[in-house]
Amino acid sequence: MNAFVRVIERGSFAAAAGDLGITPSALSKLVTRIEDRLGVRLLTRTTRRLVLTAEGELFVARSREILASIEAAEAEVTAASRAPRGHLRISVGTTYAKQILGPALPLFLGRYPDITVELLVSDRQIDLVAEQVDIAIRSGWLGDSTLVARKLHDARRLICASPHYLKTYGSPRVPADLLQHNCLTLTGFAQFNQWPFHTSEGINRLAISGTLTSDNADLLLDAAVAGLGVARLADFVVARALQEGALVPLLEDTHLSEPFPVHVVTAPGRHRTPRVKAFTEFMVAQMNGGR
Repeated sequence: MNAFVRVIERGSFAAAAGDLGITPSALSKLVTRIEDRLGVRLLTRTTRRLVLTAEGELFVARSREILASIEAAEAEVTAASRAPRGHLRISVGTTYAKQILGPALPLFLGRYPDITVELLVSDRQIDLVAEQVDIAIRSGWLGDSTLVARKLHDARRLICASPHYLKTYGSPRVPADLLQHNCLTLTGFAQFNQWPFHTSEGINRLAISGTLTSDNADLLLDAAVAGLGVARLADFVVARALQEGALVPLLEDTHLSEPFPVHVVTAPGRHRTPRVKAFTEFMVAQMNGGR
């Protein structure tokens, strides 16, 4: 199983055989024996590359899960006798990486000098098993999944603008005033352009618009601080700007600041490894005022 996964990860029998300390022909025969035992073809071999069949895709995914569980079991047995160590591949969105994880990493790495970290910073949702990622930090509600999740904290969105913008264009007093302002919006979900407010008749979602939309919250933060318009962003995005007075919160009495969760998620089995547990517990403590 490990040999087959190594072949897929390395992309060739020669490279994988070198890692395993056997000859390419011996490794090829080993994979053939696996195929014969299963009664299916796992790989299509060409002169230039190896291509997984549908059965091969399933087998390699399950094999990675099993190998991760074995690694976790071995790690648990030895955890009592040594500090967490090893390599962590962490997937995180661009804004969370900049605002939260980046500033926290020096403390984590100082506390665990035998752990190395590889950050995969992207706003796309990746396949943890296929891309061999140990941990992902994901904002928003999680769908049905086999992933193991641990909530870090709840976040909320705030409406804010810079003092300069408000001095120039005035401060909105009621939600409808936003229709006369330049509102900076996130793309990706229709709800980002529908800002919710409490009214006497219930919840009203106000359709807003402006001169700038982006899929990057940090860009909108910079634009709002520069005085371009009014933004609605997560509290962890604007916290520093609010603290420094670069932004001012707006419509706090009527804005429906719906909470959304932020989770650490791992593939089954990996959440038990000491290095993953150490990182998860560290982040939970950080986001709940611990050290």
